Amino acid sequence: MIEIKLVKPEAVLELQKISIQTFLETFGAVNSALDMNQYLDKAMNVAQLERELKEKASQFYFALQNQEVIGYLKINIGVAQTEPIDKNAFEIERIYVVKNHLGKHVGKLLFDFAIDLAKKLNKNKVWLGVWEKNERAINFYQKNGFITFDSHLFKLGSDIQTDLLMALAL
Repeated sequence: MIEIKLVKPEAVLELQKISIQTFLETFGAVNSALDMNQYLDKAMNVAQLERELKEKASQFYFALQNQEVIGYLKINIGVAQTEPIDKNAFEIERIYVVKNHLGKHVGKLLFDFAIDLAKKLNKNKVWLGVWEKNERAINFYQKNGFITFDSHLFKLGSDIQTDLLMALAL
């Protein structure tokens, strides 16, 4: 049984731990250690995560199994969206699952939760950015109806990478 629970500010250290762990598991082998460390130091330090947790138009959710955090989701609406796509859009900024739980539908559960939340909020579109080399994620989103509509640059340390922007009309 997997529970999805809103992350509260007092859980910032747990959020930092799962954020760093899953980012390293997902991208560490295909990026330099220097770039990874620079990115993690900037994007996943406690102060940055505290700011993100306080943002009213963003929310984090943990996926828990037996009280253990095995994944997480971050969503943004309105002004919190990382790109000015549409005022009535809903951004899935992050879905990450710990490596030993991949293939066990945890990501799909978080994804479905996000889509249901977007519908409850009467959003007309769900969108996200995904690294152009992350074929597993791209295939997942395509199978779930997402279509690539643009791209943007993503800076990982000193490495400039391209994210595909994908959307699903609701």
